[in-house]
Amino acid sequence: MSVILVFLLVIAGFSGWWLSHQRLLAKPWLEQGLAGDFIGLDRSALPTAKIGLGVFLAVVGCLFSLFTSAYFMRMGLSDWRPLPLPRLLWLNTGVLVLSSVALQCAVVAARRGQMDMVRLGLATAGLTALAFLAGQLMAWRQLTEGGYLLASNPANSFFYLITGMHGLHILGGLVGLGRTSAGAWNGARPERLRLGVELCAMYWHFLLFVWLGVFAVLAGWAATFIDICQRLLT
Repeated sequence: MSVILVFLLVIAGFSGWWLSHQRLLAKPWLEQGLAGDFIGLDRSALPTAKIGLGVFLAVVGCLFSLFTSAYFMRMGLSDWRPLPLPRLLWLNTGVLVLSSVALQCAVVAARRGQMDMVRLGLATAGLTALAFLAGQLMAWRQLTEGGYLLASNPANSFFYLITGMHGLHILGGLVGLGRTSAGAWNGARPERLRLGVELCAMYWHFLLFVWLGVFAVLAGWAATFIDICQRLLT
């Protein structure tokens, strides 16, 4: 149980740091300064859509934290046999990083009014996200062909469950990305387009962070890191 608590504290720490950089933890009523300094600090400084997405991502983070805690508890039993991670997951991780970088470039371009770069960033993010999903399906196929079926071992079940759930969230994000891309090509208002791009980037960065954590858990690095922290604390 202490191993799970340490891991969840690490996840919570990273999540808190990330949310603080999104101004979702800001307290504008505690801001100090002259009244004229806050004329521009209205509802647009923290859109309702961004707050709603932040709440949704917090729920998603809790969901994956619960999966992780169940993973650690289940792996302590004698019938647990870890499966080998396909090397393709390394390539998939790099593709997802590229997708997140492309969306960040689109955010910068949207703030500068560079519509061509916005369209390029959105298209690159969408294509690389599709490539990530295709790569995950190929990794599943490699495992099933190697005899690592869903119901043959608890470790296999957790692998398919966690990676499948992450893939579903990527697929859902593609719906929002598609709507934002349609607005970019159909001449949406700059303010609305900028908000849409920022929301997509926010969602993508979070899913990249979740995937890196999932990858560390499945590869066994998280357990090693927690053991080191445990020894330092004791």
